[in-house]
Amino acid sequence: MAGSAGNLIEWYDWYAYSAFSLYFAAAFFPPADPTAQLLSAAAVFAVGFVVRPIGAWLMGTYADRHGRKAGLTLSVLLMCAGSFLIAGCPRHATIGVAAPIILVFARLLQGLSVGGEYGASATYLSEVAEGSRRGLWSSLQYVTLIAGQLVALGVLLVLQAVLSKEALDGWGWRVPFVIGGLLSIVVLVLRRGLAETPSFDGVKERGLTARSSAFRLFREHPKEAFVVIGLTAGGTLAFYAYTTYMQKFLVHTSGFTKDVATRIMAAALFVFMLLQPMVGALSDRVGRKPVMIAFGVLGTLGTYPLLSLVARTHDPYVAFALVLAALVVVSGYTAINAVVKAELFPAEIRTLGVALPYAIANTLFGGTAEYVALWFKAHGMERGFYVYVTVTIAVSLVVYARMRDTRIHSRIATDVPDRA
Repeated sequence: MAGSAGNLIEWYDWYAYSAFSLYFAAAFFPPADPTAQLLSAAAVFAVGFVVRPIGAWLMGTYADRHGRKAGLTLSVLLMCAGSFLIAGCPRHATIGVAAPIILVFARLLQGLSVGGEYGASATYLSEVAEGSRRGLWSSLQYVTLIAGQLVALGVLLVLQAVLSKEALDGWGWRVPFVIGGLLSIVVLVLRRGLAETPSFDGVKERGLTARSSAFRLFREHPKEAFVVIGLTAGGTLAFYAYTTYMQKFLVHTSGFTKDVATRIMAAALFVFMLLQPMVGALSDRVGRKPVMIAFGVLGTLGTYPLLSLVARTHDPYVAFALVLAALVVVSGYTAINAVVKAELFPAEIRTLGVALPYAIANTLFGGTAEYVALWFKAHGMERGFYVYVTVTIAVSLVVYARMRDTRIHSRIATDVPDRA
């Protein structure tokens, strides 16, 4: 719980910003038309995405040198600070240009935090689990990621139900950030009691804690680093296409109302969350490689026809079934990607090896998914996005087919052989 709960809080805060920007944009930016204020808020959101690779580099190196527990603690501290800064920041009408500056600084802290949390939690969960259940326990990372998104959505729905729009615009938008800050403190207390992993203890005993650096990663482990980028590209693009962008796709292409689209996605994401441990456990039995290849094959063959069907349907139940089918396929990547990356690297550089190449691929492919989709749509070539997703998954499929099965060739097993 302590190893994965922070991931939930990190992603809750990450999505809460997006969900509540409609209400707080006017508080941080000069009076203008509402669209300009929302664009400014969206630009600050993008800043958080851009610094995630920097967070992965800094926090990954820190966790490799000072311990997984230290990295997990620092990441949640940064997110806690960012949440309370946003919650307590005075409005633009009170402090002028200092308001957006504070907002940008808070998002920088949160971007660094999210960038570092992935590698630290993926490494911790993978190292602390026994070898026969490593896929199962590492799948909790995406369980908590999706849960964070659902909790943020739930808080929004509750506040919309109990507060007027005037109250939400005035002070209600601060509530989710206060909740995020308080929950971060709870996770911080939990993480203070964490035991360090045997893998890091071994690194410390051998005097190898100073070996983690970005230069050393790409010099000594270039193949593994580029494998992480390649296996992440198709998976993260598919994940963002079928989660973050899909809600807008259901509204602007399929023609559903915003309320119906929200319900479809909430239901699909809930089932998707429950699937992760099952797929993780499956990989412990049949191997990581067959599960990823299944995602690659089905994603390559099914993306274009599935998105075409979603675009044409006007039945919410059919839309739910199609979106869920896509998410079942994507589970072949999401449930086990963390453990696959962790099993590729030696312990002394594992957190950085997991975090930095992933963050690079995630920024290039996941972070741009919505922009690319909307670009194709704006130019009257919406099906071009279907092709783009298909081709990217196909490229990742080549990586899956050529790489070794990390369950069999796990570097974690060589750290502590008796736990294999």
